[in-house]
Amino acid sequence: MSRRKSLLIGINYTGSKHALQGCHQDVHNMMNFLISRGYPQDQRSMVILADDRPEPFYPSNHNILAAMDWLVSEPGCCCFLHYSGHGGQVRDPDGDRDSGFDDTIVPVDFERNGQIDSDTLHRRLVSKLAPNSTLFVVFDCCHSGSAIELPFVYRTDADGNVNLVDNVKQGLHLMEAASHLVQGGFSLQKVNDAKVLFAGAQSFFSGLKHRADPPDENGLGEEHFQENWATEGKRVFMYSGCKDDQTSADANIAGSHVGAMSWAFLQTMQRNPNQSYVEVLQNTRGLLKERYQQIPQLSVGFKFDLNSPLRI
Repeated sequence: MSRRKSLLIGINYTGSKHALQGCHQDVHNMMNFLISRGYPQDQRSMVILADDRPEPFYPSNHNILAAMDWLVSEPGCCCFLHYSGHGGQVRDPDGDRDSGFDDTIVPVDFERNGQIDSDTLHRRLVSKLAPNSTLFVVFDCCHSGSAIELPFVYRTDADGNVNLVDNVKQGLHLMEAASHLVQGGFSLQKVNDAKVLFAGAQSFFSGLKHRADPPDENGLGEEHFQENWATEGKRVFMYSGCKDDQTSADANIAGSHVGAMSWAFLQTMQRNPNQSYVEVLQNTRGLLKERYQQIPQLSVGFKFDLNSPLRI
């Protein structure tokens, strides 16, 4: 059996104005799930970063990147990465994003050392993935649909995606909200907020064009980035909590603070461990659909039949 390694990151931003409540619990729940699936929990095999832990397990920008390097460094491994915390967006330097922004994850020291953008995440996690290794990723954060810039995304309206009419309505709503925001006087904050709303609307309308490109027989549509990531052919699978232009909820379920995506993914896996990649996506979406607007996404690093059984 392949060596199994896992990296679990949970950031509550305790004591800051950006505080969340469920991220530490998400990590605890995911740890228990992985142990039940045979993942070892010794420090050589499982690393947990959280902002209630001391160095070197404090989720700073430097420690997160160092831990990611450790995760993907050995050939012939089955690697698992879970992140629960804030997700953000920064200006896209490549010009390959419709919205004009790259997705990010947000280390606890982001105000001093910055966010970690999707291009950096791809180069550290995907491009550097050792030969004959597989990486599974679950990101429970806002703006996470293409947070590690995987080249192929599962696209179909039949299993929970909003339809074209919904996209038009939501795009128009964003344009209207941006216009209203700047009425009645300008401020730097208003201008910045309006830019984000206009960018989100642009992304929605551009998305209509993208949906016109039919997916292949496996339901895979190709994403287009400045870099030709599709030629790497890496065995990477990612479930993300929402689309790039959506937020991901911090929830209270059965009296426990958790991330909605982490909770739904774990519920899906625990109810039926013998599902395909697509079935896990469908059932995770189904659990979230009644209470949340976020739509989890599934993306991969190479063309693959996602109706195959999921083996973590």
